[in-house]
Amino acid sequence: MLRRSVPEGAGEPIWDLMRRVRKLRGLTQYQLADRLAELSNNSSVSRDEVARWERGKRVPGPYWRQWLSVALDVPSEQLLEAVRCGRTRRASR
Repeated sequence: MLRRSVPEGAGEPIWDLMRRVRKLRGLTQYQLADRLAELSNNSSVSRDEVARWERGKRVPGPYWRQWLSVALDVPSEQLLEAVRCGRTRRASR
């Protein structure tokens, strides 16, 4: 199966952005999940969910993206662009 390339300047997919920034901030997946749960006052997020997001198995919805923006100190627009990039890549697989 042929893969279409992502145009230059299209950014990085959400899974790469999350993993890169999480590591840059010195957080484990467990710590990020704990931080998200604390910030959002919602304990439904787990390390397993963070791992799914980072593997590209799932895409965080708007609710979790707003908290990821705070937890990782990444502008929400950058996360939204990364979601778009990820969806484009997934569709081309």
